[in-house]
Amino acid sequence: MSQTRFPPRFTTTDHRQRSLLQLRSKQLGLEKYIFLNGLKGRDSDLFYDILLENMQEMIPILYTPTVGDACVNYSHIWRRPEGLYVSIEDKGRIRDVLASWPNFNDGRIAVVTDGSRILGLGDLGANGLPISIGKLDLYIAGAGIKPSSTVPICLDLGTNTQRYLDDPLYIGVRRSRPLGPEMDEFMDEFMAAMKEVYPTLLVQFEDFSTDNAFKYLDRYRHQYRVFNDDIQGTGSVILSGFTNAARLSSAASGLPPSDHKILFFGAGSAGIGVAKQLLSFFTMSGLSPEEARSRIYTVDSKGLITADRKGLQEHKKFFARTDYEGAPLTNLVDIINYVKPTALLGLSTIRNAFSEQVVKAMSALNTRPIIFPLSNPVGLCELDYQDAIEWTNGQVIFASGSPYKSVSYGGVTHEPGQGNNMYIFPGIGLGSILSRTRHVSDAMVEQAAIALATSLTEEEKAAELVYPRLARIRDISAQVAFAVIRQAQKDKLDDNAYLRTLPDSDLLGLIHDKMWHPPTALQVRSFTRL
Repeated sequence: MSQTRFPPRFTTTDHRQRSLLQLRSKQLGLEKYIFLNGLKGRDSDLFYDILLENMQEMIPILYTPTVGDACVNYSHIWRRPEGLYVSIEDKGRIRDVLASWPNFNDGRIAVVTDGSRILGLGDLGANGLPISIGKLDLYIAGAGIKPSSTVPICLDLGTNTQRYLDDPLYIGVRRSRPLGPEMDEFMDEFMAAMKEVYPTLLVQFEDFSTDNAFKYLDRYRHQYRVFNDDIQGTGSVILSGFTNAARLSSAASGLPPSDHKILFFGAGSAGIGVAKQLLSFFTMSGLSPEEARSRIYTVDSKGLITADRKGLQEHKKFFARTDYEGAPLTNLVDIINYVKPTALLGLSTIRNAFSEQVVKAMSALNTRPIIFPLSNPVGLCELDYQDAIEWTNGQVIFASGSPYKSVSYGGVTHEPGQGNNMYIFPGIGLGSILSRTRHVSDAMVEQAAIALATSLTEEEKAAELVYPRLARIRDISAQVAFAVIRQAQKDKLDDNAYLRTLPDSDLLGLIHDKMWHPPTALQVRSFTRL
């Protein structure tokens, strides 16, 4: 743009502050999302500069909960190309589509969704692209991944949601989703093309339908650099928070860590993925794998999951109980009274599923009940923080999937935990990129959780937090990346031999040095009018 197009005194004002005022003048979350989307398109350096300085304010806009509204309405708010669409109609030439991405040689990480299960909002089809864009913004903010190395991808495979097929503004392919061999052939071609076009790139699957999430992670995890944040990332961050929550609960009750019992309400890909990750808590406490599995119970829409249930989905069989005899248990309070859990975790996307009766049943069994309502966005959360505090007389150990404000009760300010995957996936991504790992192993994900759990400061421990404060995200991501790199080396999966030669302090310093920072406002805007 010609320099004379800028106002004469533009450089003497703080355009960052001006942009923040414009953002804060918007009343609705979706309006703020649209504004930030436009700002990133006009001046990405300024956008990321503001994001890094105001993460607590902006992350809920760029990601959950507001990104859900953006996805639902994306066909109507679309303004410019932002990511890469790979359509079912591109089958046979997917490599050419991927190679059309600008600067594809710089690609180091891609977030790939097929839009089939966006947050708890269902099949949104091609409207799911903002979930990939938002996730990559968090990689950039949280771990300093260079923006030009990120590739947001939406696989446009159709949708089974009729209202989108009937919407004249819908931007996706108008067909139902492929099944079986057609879907598998597409995914096989896509992953092979990704490796050919982006040989050093890490793929993160995001918000695939439950069955496909497990299927394609298992299909590709030992063949490509790939992980699934819904299964592995969510599990890792909840393992970390639960580790700290169990420590607080056991301190109040005297219960040994190995004696905890966890009840999962919700048995989709996220629920079962988290449950499998939490097996590590029990094995690290000295239990055998079978003993660890016995400490976990799962509940779906039909009640307590038992092995004798007819037509049980494959992914639910692992935790299906074989030790229950009797009529099916369908009421959550009855299930709590039968299981006597120390922890209740919600991944059901059922708003207010944890009623006052449910919460008080947990309180009757535990001095300090652990309750993690993890469904996103807030409108689908099983329990609000204010209610959790009041119904437990301030004794609950709480973490949610979406952000809540602190609550004052009994003269004490209670600070909620947020089981935000942002604590984990940026560090996993950065560590995998720097180590050039060939695969992302279960041990790497487990070490990421341990690194997060031990990252609390003394002040955060004194405040009885289960997660560190998000303002420290880059330091946290560096610790997570460090743990991921060292585990990749132990697993002999790393291709960056140089990192093996570095002492721990030097490796941590290198990780910080590799984090991208946007140019400052003054560096970006040194204008001289002609």
